[in-house]
Amino acid sequence: MRRSLTSDSGNAEYFFFSLNPMKSTSPVFSRIGYFFGLLILFLAHSSSLGAISSGSKPNIILIFTDDMGYGDIGLFHQNQRTGKKHATPNLDQIASEGIQLRRHYCPAPVCAPSRASLLRGLHQGHTEVRNNDFDKAIPDNHTLGTVLKEAGYRTLHVGKYGLPGLGESRDSFKNPDEWPAYPTKRGFDEYLGYVRHVDGHVHYPNNEWPIGNSESHRTRKEVWHNEKEISAQLDKCYTTDLFTAYTKKWILEQAKDARDEPFFVYLAYDTPHAALQVPTDAFPEGGGLKGGLQWLGEPGKMINTATGEIDSWIHPDYRNQSWSNVEQRFATMVRRIDSAVGDLVQLLKDLDIDEKTLIVFTNDNGPLSVSYIRGEPFTPIHFQSYGPFDGEKRDVWEGGIRMPALARWPGKIPAGGIDHTPSQFHDWLTTFADVAGLPLPALSDGVSLVPTLTGTGVQEPSTVYVEYLNGGKTPNYPDFDPSHRNRPRKEMQAIFLEGYKGVRVDIQRHSDDFEIYDVKTDLKEVKNLAGTNDFFVGLQQRMKDRSLQLRRPNGDNPRPYDDELVPSVEVAAVRPGVRWVAYEGDFPWAPKFWNVTPGFVGGVNQIRSDVGPENGAVVYTGYLDVPQDGEYHFSLTADSRAVFRIHDANIIDADYGYNQGSEVSAQVKLAAGLHPFRINYLKQSGNKPQLDLKWSGPSIEEQTIPVERLFN
Repeated sequence: MRRSLTSDSGNAEYFFFSLNPMKSTSPVFSRIGYFFGLLILFLAHSSSLGAISSGSKPNIILIFTDDMGYGDIGLFHQNQRTGKKHATPNLDQIASEGIQLRRHYCPAPVCAPSRASLLRGLHQGHTEVRNNDFDKAIPDNHTLGTVLKEAGYRTLHVGKYGLPGLGESRDSFKNPDEWPAYPTKRGFDEYLGYVRHVDGHVHYPNNEWPIGNSESHRTRKEVWHNEKEISAQLDKCYTTDLFTAYTKKWILEQAKDARDEPFFVYLAYDTPHAALQVPTDAFPEGGGLKGGLQWLGEPGKMINTATGEIDSWIHPDYRNQSWSNVEQRFATMVRRIDSAVGDLVQLLKDLDIDEKTLIVFTNDNGPLSVSYIRGEPFTPIHFQSYGPFDGEKRDVWEGGIRMPALARWPGKIPAGGIDHTPSQFHDWLTTFADVAGLPLPALSDGVSLVPTLTGTGVQEPSTVYVEYLNGGKTPNYPDFDPSHRNRPRKEMQAIFLEGYKGVRVDIQRHSDDFEIYDVKTDLKEVKNLAGTNDFFVGLQQRMKDRSLQLRRPNGDNPRPYDDELVPSVEVAAVRPGVRWVAYEGDFPWAPKFWNVTPGFVGGVNQIRSDVGPENGAVVYTGYLDVPQDGEYHFSLTADSRAVFRIHDANIIDADYGYNQGSEVSAQVKLAAGLHPFRINYLKQSGNKPQLDLKWSGPSIEEQTIPVERLFN
């Protein structure tokens, strides 16, 4: 019997370890028979791509709002309210024509880390941007932009960015040449929008706002279009209108282009976040090709709503004397986004590309309690923007992290769907790669949501994980449960496992218990199930173990549990050696495969590069037998590309930008016992195969991992 705690892994990509980790499993199982049972199931499934792509690649539009709560969508919450409420008729229509993802989670309850996880396809246990790392550069690695460019897409990012890089100080980088992670350096062919995080706090970039509560909220901001700063041309341009009009212009240009390439648009609104500023005038009549918002391209009149008086127009549905000024403003801002999204959908119909386009709509984090208007505060309680939950922006309670999410793709996504399967932002990179016909990057944490969206195939469980630090407290709103009101946040963590949510706030040490909730039914998280029976006692430990097995420490954002040993797993009936499966073909990166039938299957006594086809990919899986507790150093050298994971933690990334033949190393603290590992190795014909994984540690000099330490 090998010592430790559980065989649970976050994803079924450990082909031979765990089929469905969201359900309770015995901590001990037979490895020999289980491999063959899983292999039969594995071979029985074809790629999810075949059911939807039929050789074509859809256009993809990802619409991302800022601080728009779950409860701000009509069908999700507003339509059920009595008394004061606002409406989102176009988003409701999208929901009725597609699918509602009712348990879609942001990776952190604030914008910078959420956007980084979205773009990188990594949860917060792996991204480089965490906590309040505003404007910190995302690294030169896989992003939504790079992956879809590899698939042949033309790529556009419009709107708020906030991840360009800082330099020695927040203002030391001032232009695209200096910003190391400017969008056009991270996979986007074109960019128009606010680069810096703080600039997105106001929504008229070229106009002063006298009623702002600080100088930063009263002054003009920079808007960049590729290499040019263009804010001086944007008089009276309201950003919701500006970003929508430019997106429409760009899509129209792509539709007219004879190259017939698919396009990807990441449209990141900076509203209804921060300053409660409203448009100049009513939304233009009609929509699409000839109506709605239009890009005029004339400095001083760049869009057709750049007229009249800034920050002056309230939607007639909300001109109610019983409503406060800030309530009328907020409702108008949300309605403007709704109208803009409807305008975009109409354009797709007018261009006859509606059925060729996947639209995804979601938001970065829970709603925020600010107005930035002197003397006129605003909180999400006005419209219960957090929905039927407790928590707002910067909370890990459901109101802070459960996001409104919709997907629409006529003819591919059945109309009227409502899904309650947990998913998270990092799943979109893998989903978009899937619909684009590419294998998923092995480095990514996500699963493809294609089975959920289309209702075909078997949905792999998503890893839903949150970590965040904030010095404040959960608000004392009267409709929040007393157990949450004024509760300190500090170090926070949330994890979903076996159908339950574990949440910790004000974490002092790793031994602190999770509160455990069934958020399918206990929406306000008031019935703590921790310790109520033997199952939840065991689940408590499995959550603690899992939270160490899926993440890596980040030097800029230390956590109380960073120095803990990663627990091993308890496995019966192992045998020496390593299992491998291989796939023949050309791949743009070290791929991982979910349900694609492998062309080759085998076992070896150690990790060897001479298995499988000459040109293709090999996935090695097994257990590493760690002899004693301590810190271990791993180094990997490959002729092409490779990614090395222990449990579900990314240990070594030798993939994007890897210098072939160079050594990449990492350290990790491991408890004695068996640890599941996976290596995704890309083989390329013409290279002499090389894959060397070495380790050192307590009482171990650096060496290739010996055969007596490898099991399957």
